[in-house]
Amino acid sequence: MDKLKVMTIFGTRPEAIKMAPLVKELERRPEIDSLCCVTAQHRQMLDSVLDIFKLKPQFDLDIMEASQTLSTITSKCLLGLEKVFHEVRPDLVLVHGDTSTTFAGALAAFYQQIAVGHVEAGLRTWDRYSPFPEEMNRSMVGRLAELHFCPTPANRRNLEAEGVTEGVFVTGNTVIDALQTTVAEEFRFGEDVLNRLDYRNKKVVLVTCHRRENYGQPMEDIMSALAQIARTHPDVELVYPVHLSPVVQKCAHRHLDGMENVRLIAPLDVEEMHNLMARSYLVLTDSGGLQEEAPALGKPVLVLRRETERPEAVEAGTAKLAGVDYGRIVQLADQLLDDPAAYAQMAHAANPYGDGRACPRIADGILYHFGRRPRPPEPFLS
Repeated sequence: MDKLKVMTIFGTRPEAIKMAPLVKELERRPEIDSLCCVTAQHRQMLDSVLDIFKLKPQFDLDIMEASQTLSTITSKCLLGLEKVFHEVRPDLVLVHGDTSTTFAGALAAFYQQIAVGHVEAGLRTWDRYSPFPEEMNRSMVGRLAELHFCPTPANRRNLEAEGVTEGVFVTGNTVIDALQTTVAEEFRFGEDVLNRLDYRNKKVVLVTCHRRENYGQPMEDIMSALAQIARTHPDVELVYPVHLSPVVQKCAHRHLDGMENVRLIAPLDVEEMHNLMARSYLVLTDSGGLQEEAPALGKPVLVLRRETERPEAVEAGTAKLAGVDYGRIVQLADQLLDDPAAYAQMAHAANPYGDGRACPRIADGILYHFGRRPRPPEPFLS
């Protein structure tokens, strides 16, 4: 029997982190011919992940350009993938999550009548403009896909509410699989300031803030809150790898430059971010991925957004929705930094996002769908 041609498509750093262990799993399967195509929607940040996981894509669209827009990203992906699909016609295309690459990859495959599998399916806020454009991207991919690999049972229920009941598998999140290969006790950072931090006697607070919907006043309020937290807690070292977006850079430096216990550093690669998170006391973030990764490492999370498509961590007690209000962010951070009992309650909550076996479940689900395996994989139960 011929091997199944399965092509993974991704283009951003977060996608690459979560798809890399899946690519490796597909390569291990004798029934599968694993192909990889990157769009390079984010060139520099994508390449660092490819290097760390030793991935060599067979196709690289290299679409990134200065001042790119959602329209240019989508159109260049569609045209580039059309050529790739004419050269190699896969049996299945796998896309991840909710980026413009994700949507364009699914749409390009649909135009060629190629089956689509959606990794990290079923996340919803039910607000089409928040997060923008991610909520609509993943919703539209949910209509285009034939296979849906949901991280949690709640994600499956979201799809059921939209009438999607066939080809759905609950797998856990592939980022938990990735963490098993990246975190090391003796890890040394390329950024030497991180090697010199006193992780034993200081409370290292890891911050990320970059989402498009937080641009403007929300980001101003978030940065003001971070400055207040640093001023009032001399035992804190606030570490912020600042996103390359000029909007984010300008806002962060305006509020936080010159503060003695604030470290504004360049973006970190995946290994450095995971190992910094493992050594941190607390995480403040508007990132989707960190909301999943931090609970796996026993770190409380304050989510710097008005809503989250990852409510499982909030329900489990390992994350709190801080929003973008200055007062609430400061209040919640103060509580976790000053109240050991409140901190312990969040740090010891169960991780609802996976057991490190998401990638084998996805590979098994693919083989089952195509009749190469007699039974579906056992679902992940959070």
